[in-house]
Amino acid sequence: MKLDVLKAVTVAGLAIVMSSVSAMADTPQDRLEQDRAAILAMAGEYDVTFDFREHLPIEAAYELHEAEVTPAREVVYVIADEGDFISLQHLLLVGPADAPFVVKHWRQDWAYEPSRLMRYQGFNTWDFADLPADQSAGAWSQTVYQVDDSPRYAGLARWTHEVNASVWEPEISWRPLPRRDATIRDDYDVIAAVNRHTITAWGWTHEQDNTKLVLRDGEQRALVREHGINTYRRAELDGVEAAAAYWEQTAEYWALIRAAWDSVFEAAGEFTVDDDADGTRLFMHLLSAGQDIIDGNADTQGAYQSAAAVMTAQVRVNGAAPVLPGAPES
Repeated sequence: MKLDVLKAVTVAGLAIVMSSVSAMADTPQDRLEQDRAAILAMAGEYDVTFDFREHLPIEAAYELHEAEVTPAREVVYVIADEGDFISLQHLLLVGPADAPFVVKHWRQDWAYEPSRLMRYQGFNTWDFADLPADQSAGAWSQTVYQVDDSPRYAGLARWTHEVNASVWEPEISWRPLPRRDATIRDDYDVIAAVNRHTITAWGWTHEQDNTKLVLRDGEQRALVREHGINTYRRAELDGVEAAAAYWEQTAEYWALIRAAWDSVFEAAGEFTVDDDADGTRLFMHLLSAGQDIIDGNADTQGAYQSAAAVMTAQVRVNGAAPVLPGAPES
């Protein structure tokens, strides 16, 4: 995929977004266009702050962890826009402003009036819920994926549009431990979260009202509550050429990875994604394979073959190894 087919929201486009949300939408098509404008407004260049703070211990003996506040620079591309489906890819710029290292970050897919919704069940396991037409009518699902395009969580809600903001807020859903906790903690098993997006004239926020749950010994109990707010302030970033170059060189590889995951989702009643017993981290391998393309150590097909072999070993679809498109035979 070439960069000339990618979209970014400009300042002028953002003004159109905010003027559209201030007007009354008279028809379903008007409301759909307002929704689309709000979603597309998340594309662009941002100074970001990730701010997570535990604030309410539920268990009496629990000691609150220190707040985690991390600044970042992020570029968000529209990599698909099919009217009723929009995909936004986030790229992090790490290191010196004038010569950053690019890290593929999370992805968010938005689907209008979907027929099913992905659900996290805990312990690295997901399934899908069928959605009746009256539940999905006028609503958008947001499905969030990790840095390796493996699944994370999903929600369903209708956008609300006011003069100064557009808001999307679904019901509580479960999600795996975030990387910031998964690498250092083993005292809880799942997050039950309210996931709120607010689009404004200056950027947007992603709020998370999190309850950290323990799912062990046949019981479910709350450990602590946490509030997170990721703030995306529109900016003109130095080094964005590096993000453009990264995506130009790896977009085809990541399209193959997305297609492989799509084949898992289409075949699955239930699927699991896990690191193996020797500690092979799926995300590390898939990111490294993409970086091999940048460094000239692999072509797109070679990188995909390497990644698909690891996916086949560490993903299970209805209890069996997945059959991935174009993957090497085991």
